[in-house]
Amino acid sequence: MLKNLLGGLALAALAMGTARAEAVKVAVISTLSGPQATLGEQIRDGFQLAVDQLGGKLGGLPAEITVVDDELKPDLAVTKIRGLMEANKQDFVVGPVFSVVKAAIFKPVTSAGGYLISPNAGLSTFAGKGCSKDLFVTSYQNDQPHSVSGQFATDQGYKRAFLIAPNYQAGRDALNGFKSRYKGEVVAEDYVPLNQMDMQSELAKIAAAKPDVVFVFLPGGLGINFVKQYRQAGLNDIPVLSTFTVDESTLPAQGDAAIGFYSGTNWAPDMDNATSKKFVAAFEKKYGYVPGTYAAQAFDTAMLIDSAVRAAGGTDHAKLLPALEKADFASVRGNFKFGKNHYPIQDFYLAQVAKRGDGKLQTEIRQKVLTADVDTYAAECVMK
Repeated sequence: MLKNLLGGLALAALAMGTARAEAVKVAVISTLSGPQATLGEQIRDGFQLAVDQLGGKLGGLPAEITVVDDELKPDLAVTKIRGLMEANKQDFVVGPVFSVVKAAIFKPVTSAGGYLISPNAGLSTFAGKGCSKDLFVTSYQNDQPHSVSGQFATDQGYKRAFLIAPNYQAGRDALNGFKSRYKGEVVAEDYVPLNQMDMQSELAKIAAAKPDVVFVFLPGGLGINFVKQYRQAGLNDIPVLSTFTVDESTLPAQGDAAIGFYSGTNWAPDMDNATSKKFVAAFEKKYGYVPGTYAAQAFDTAMLIDSAVRAAGGTDHAKLLPALEKADFASVRGNFKFGKNHYPIQDFYLAQVAKRGDGKLQTEIRQKVLTADVDTYAAECVMK
């Protein structure tokens, strides 16, 4: 009797240990405080929605999700991620919002044996010669959505363009992306600090330059203030093309001032496919606001991990690699696959801000601009 009891306890302990070992550990690192928090909240909520729909599991295994606020401070992000990897090794780190944080946490994650999967930041430095088998990007290479506006500006015959972006790597990638497909004259490139909220100086420069079009990449709080101040400055006769300046993370604060602004994107809430429609309806029901690309890409990231863990039969790092590369899941974007550098090959669109029948604002697709686009850095990637 005692022998059977001890044997049963040993088996139970072994089962518990196995369950703990087999749990999928994911750290979601995002900016959840400060003026850019609306972006990070979308990533957190989009990922969590997918896990909830999967019954709290990923690939059929229990999911242990740890949410980390990087506070848009690279040094702090490194400290937090190193602590997590050392104390309770994460199979996946999902995030962050901003490229400066991604560049900082890349080595702490990958050198500790985890996969870094970015649902937003898509630095050019990791798309080409710096590509890594331990890094996947489910959003885009930073240049790509911006190149949509460059192509559209060229197609519209705009001869002179004024460009504005934050002064960090993603900002430079943004303007390079626009210029890669723009055939006209760039009259100015204006880089602003990430924490700059007053855009009066930039608006005065635009008024003086009198360009045919303005292109801006001003995410989060930057975009909120720019749109309001642009309208107040009476510059409505100069069209604005943008990326991540008018989107579902900023529209509630921008209000009607944003209506009519254009944006380059890989997805919008009115995307016409079954997976996307189901995602949007579930997201709005759960969280009460309209999801943007940040949420959609995070949702896709969770579904990617789910498909990979299921195919690999667990969390073995080596077995996960081909399963992740296969990307065998139904994306909210419809057409989606990874290129040789682990960045997506996908379609891109021109979207425009509109007011829905229920009074909420959202971006809506106006036309497809790029089909199955491959980023320009992929050819330089030799995976290692």
